[in-house]
Amino acid sequence: MPLTVDGRFAPYGPSHWAALGLFAIGCAGLVLLGRAQRAGAEPGSEFGGQARGFSRAYALAIVYVMIGTQAHTLLPGQWRLGGSLPLQLCDVAWVASVGALWTLGRRWFALTYYWGLTLSVQGLLTPALNGADYPGIDYLGFFGMHLMIVWSAVYLTWGLGMRPDRGGYGFAVAVTVAWAVATFVFNLSAGTNYGYLNAKPGTGSVLDLMGPWPWYVLVEALVILLGWALITWPWTRASRRGRTSPPPEATRQRL
Repeated sequence: MPLTVDGRFAPYGPSHWAALGLFAIGCAGLVLLGRAQRAGAEPGSEFGGQARGFSRAYALAIVYVMIGTQAHTLLPGQWRLGGSLPLQLCDVAWVASVGALWTLGRRWFALTYYWGLTLSVQGLLTPALNGADYPGIDYLGFFGMHLMIVWSAVYLTWGLGMRPDRGGYGFAVAVTVAWAVATFVFNLSAGTNYGYLNAKPGTGSVLDLMGPWPWYVLVEALVILLGWALITWPWTRASRRGRTSPPPEATRQRL
C-alpha cells in the first residue's frame, strides 16, 4: 500500500524517511563488509578475491535493476521524450558505478566517487519525484538507482580503501563538462530539460537558492568544482603526509 493518502510521493514523508533509513543502514553494512574483505586480502594484493567477487556481483545487481526500470520507461504507456531517455547524470552515474565495481579501476572510481557522493546524494535528499509513492515503479526505480550509486561510492572508498586524487578530479570534471554540453545541446534541439540544465525542476531543490537561469547553472558549476576539490583535499593531504613521513625504523635510528 502507498504510504501517502493520495498515492503520490511526498518529500520527507514516511516513504522518503524509509529510503533514507535504508541508505544509512546500507552504508554502514557495506563499509564493514569492505573493511573485512580488505583485511582478508592476501599480502601484496590490493584487493582480495572476496572483494572482487562481491563487487562484480554488486555490479551485476545494478545492471539487473536498471535494465528493468529503464525498460519500463520505454513502454508505450510510459514513453516521454523528456523523461524516458537515459540522459540524466544519474543515468550515466550508474554505468560508472558498474564499471568501478567490475574493474576496480581508478577512473571509473573517480566518476563514482564525485558523482555519487555529491549529485546522487542531492537526489536522495531533495528527490525530484513526481510519480507514485511506494511501491510504485517510479519510486522504486528512482531510489533504487540513487541508493546503489551512493552505496557503490561508500563501499569503494571507506570499505575497500580506494582514494581519489588530483588526476581523478580532473578526469571527473572533464567528463561532466562533456556530458553537460552534449545534454544542453540535445535539450535545445528536442525541447527537453535533462539534467535541469535548461530550467529548474518543478519540485523544490537546492537550485532554488542559486538564482534564475542561466545563473543557477553557473553557480551550480562553481559549487560542484569547489565541493569536489574539498572532498579531494583530505585524501591528497593524507597521501602527501604519508610520503613525506619517515618510516618508524628511521625515526628510532635518529633518536
